[in-house]
Amino acid sequence: MKLPAPAGIATLVAYVATIPAANLAVTHFGAVPVGFGYAAPAGVYMVGLALVLRDLARESAGRGAVLAAIAVGTILSYFLADPALAGASAAAFAVAETMDFVVYEPLRKRGLLIAMLASNAVGLLADSLLFLKLAFGSFEYLPGQILGKAWMTFAAIAVLALLRRSKPASASA
Repeated sequence: MKLPAPAGIATLVAYVATIPAANLAVTHFGAVPVGFGYAAPAGVYMVGLALVLRDLARESAGRGAVLAAIAVGTILSYFLADPALAGASAAAFAVAETMDFVVYEPLRKRGLLIAMLASNAVGLLADSLLFLKLAFGSFEYLPGQILGKAWMTFAAIAVLALLRRSKPASASA
């Protein structure tokens, strides 16, 4: 079995680290504003980042490493979350990240940015619906959840697009 390169390992570590960060944010900060008068549980930004990092980890570390990271992330999500949120956090993470993976895989050959947009849309919706229903029994925060995670997806994709655009220019200089 070939081990991922340092960039792949760093991406996997960052991806898995978003899980405890999201759980800690929800526990310590509650709801936060996400724009346009909406609020969402504070972990929303870390979960949005996790969706993007999962796709990047797939590209840098491979399919097997990402599937292992999803399993590790699900376990961490359960054990590091506030006990009242543990089941909801683990279930939402496992389902959303797996759905993101299933959508991303066939689309990645068509282009990284398209695959990320499509898979993150599916992942953020699945995560939002499951987490809110299981954790709070309500969809009160659904618009804020979707908006907050979408902000992270769009920001990450914008940065990636800028980095890709600047690569040929810097290589020729």
